[in-house]
Amino acid sequence: QVQLVESGGGLVQAGGSLRLSCVASGRTFSSYIMGWFRQAPGKEREFVAAITLSGGTTRYADSVKGRFTIARDNAKNTVYLQMNSLKPEDTAVYYCAARRRIIATSFLDYDYWGQGTQVTVSS
Repeated sequence: QVQLVESGGGLVQAGGSLRLSCVASGRTFSSYIMGWFRQAPGKEREFVAAITLSGGTTRYADSVKGRFTIARDNAKNTVYLQMNSLKPEDTAVYYCAARRRIIATSFLDYDYWGQGTQVTVSS
């Protein structure tokens, strides 16, 4: 089992940047696929990005491709989401999540979740 704690959210103007971090407990972090999801008020939780065990493969939602970058540091049990060129429509609670086996883009496929961190982008 793994416990996840996100940080780094906040209020930023459109065009600005934020970096989210997610720290995992335990000594098996490197055995988990890590993902970032987000949920805006009244909307379903949606996939943002995911990264494989070694970080060699990443996947992004079309809406964030070219603006967001996911990365991981297995020595620090941490996954990051660098968000650039932020838009008001990026406003949401951002969650990190973990699963074993293969990379996935559905929130239904992830087993462990953090508590979320709020990102608000003003226009």
